[in-house]
Amino acid sequence: MRAIVVDDEKNLVLDGVATPIPAEGEVLVRVAAAGINRADLMQRQGLYPPPPGITDIMGMEVSGTVAALGPGVGDVAVGQEVCALIAGGGYAQYAVVPATQLLPVPAGVPLVDAAALPEVASTVWSTIVMDAGLRAGELFLVHGGGSGIGTHAIQVAKAIGARVAVTVGSAGKAERARELGADIVINYREQDFAAELSGQVDVILDIMGGSYLSRNIDALSVGGRLVVIGMQGGLTGEVNVGALIGKRARVIGLNVRNRPLTGPGSKADIVAAVIADEWPLVEQGLIAPVISATLPLSEADRGQTLLESKDSVGKVLLLP
Repeated sequence: MRAIVVDDEKNLVLDGVATPIPAEGEVLVRVAAAGINRADLMQRQGLYPPPPGITDIMGMEVSGTVAALGPGVGDVAVGQEVCALIAGGGYAQYAVVPATQLLPVPAGVPLVDAAALPEVASTVWSTIVMDAGLRAGELFLVHGGGSGIGTHAIQVAKAIGARVAVTVGSAGKAERARELGADIVINYREQDFAAELSGQVDVILDIMGGSYLSRNIDALSVGGRLVVIGMQGGLTGEVNVGALIGKRARVIGLNVRNRPLTGPGSKADIVAAVIADEWPLVEQGLIAPVISATLPLSEADRGQTLLESKDSVGKVLLLP
């Protein structure tokens, strides 16, 4: 099959590789589209290796059709249209997927577009709903409101009934955030979100890490929850412990990729919750995939560059 591999100079190269064979509990998916995520860019630079036993081929979400079943898989049919959360292998014509990480394509969503949903849905739902417990009427802040995570989080929070604030870095991303339902839009190049929202925010979804840590605490309300899922702003930061204690606030560090396949808090648990609780909101039209560009697999390098640009809003997809 054709797949994107990373050479010794960290270039993305379209090459022929062996088609994977599904093992026990896995299925083989013929990929219709694969989503590009910021984690892929980190993996390309050697900063975010895949979990042990996972292919070096990048790609953490796909949509497509089931091509073959591994031993022990009985509730999936060959030819079934699916999308899937995976730990790697999406930048290819075929990908193996644990059966517990398959999701049905939501009604009304085209098969290709469905590739923009599994990773952001699993990340956003597990963090702000399952772990942080965002509720109707609360104020939610997401950093990077124009990203795949950000555009999805805006819609999820609004569907729940929360008020939404976002930080963005351009006028175009600000406009799109408002279109998606954001109530408060802060251009971080011109405004200090902590000053604008001091003591008001109930839940923060943060991709920055160290550089935003103290200001995130400033922005939290009493009983607020800060969920950190990224380190774009560094690995370390200082915290005013007195402020944290005084607000009875929580700082939560989470990811999805390195969770166990099954058991409490596993990927299987998250996927099941997304199917049960978020997919109905997608099918009602309250949440939709936000896609910036769709490119052929051979243009994976261009796709990763686009994902980092100020012009990209939402997800970039690759077509094998």
